[in-house]
Amino acid sequence: MGLLSNRVERGSLKPGDHIYSWRNAYVYAHHGIYVGDDKVIHFTRRGQEVGTGTVLDVILVSSGPSRPRVPCATCTPPEDGHGVVSSCLNCFLAGGILYRFEYAVSPALFLAKARGGTCTLAVSDADDLVVHRAKYLLDNGFGCYNVFKNNCEDFAIYCKTGMLVLDQSTLGQSGQAVSIIGGPLAAVLSTPLRLVTTNVYGMAATAIGVYCASRYAADIGMRKDVVKVPVEDLTRRLATGLLQVVEPTLPTFPSPNS
Repeated sequence: MGLLSNRVERGSLKPGDHIYSWRNAYVYAHHGIYVGDDKVIHFTRRGQEVGTGTVLDVILVSSGPSRPRVPCATCTPPEDGHGVVSSCLNCFLAGGILYRFEYAVSPALFLAKARGGTCTLAVSDADDLVVHRAKYLLDNGFGCYNVFKNNCEDFAIYCKTGMLVLDQSTLGQSGQAVSIIGGPLAAVLSTPLRLVTTNVYGMAATAIGVYCASRYAADIGMRKDVVKVPVEDLTRRLATGLLQVVEPTLPTFPSPNS
């Protein structure tokens, strides 16, 4: 595994792998699940979506897989309002390079990554379960696309782990989304240092430390606000907002004085 990303050869892929390809000079990466037979299931911005209202929408639209002029005979056409699609590996890569997302990495390696969206501390489930989730969501959808809360990386991470963030008002599982917010946040939080020092190196070190801490705390493998959701139950939960843990009810007993 490299420090920036993990480039792999096609021949090394196996069903259940979480793969991705960088777009627009490494501005953003598109993620999906390889399911075998040269097919990738992935979540796109096609259909219903929630934009950011910023320049990010322009960047991310162009980061998605390009539509070939001649329809690909092996790719599944997307349904209206349904962003989960099946594509051949060539269409998924859209001329980009193939990388594999890594799971269960060490904290040291995770923090050494300068860029989010390439690895996680979380442990992946068995490959056959990963493929089952991806194929089920291909038929049933993955909710409404949102760049910060429910994007292609969130889809792939869910397929690999079965975990979703409970509070839909916060960031999702995506390491890319955390990186987008973590950089400006680190700059803002390190700004007060200017009141006590003019040392550029000290301020830079603090900003980097804040950025790394935010990425580490927000990783799906470290967060406490996640729940394991069976894929068969996912569509109903996404539609009704029932992504919450139901605590067990403990039995109550009458007090001795009653």
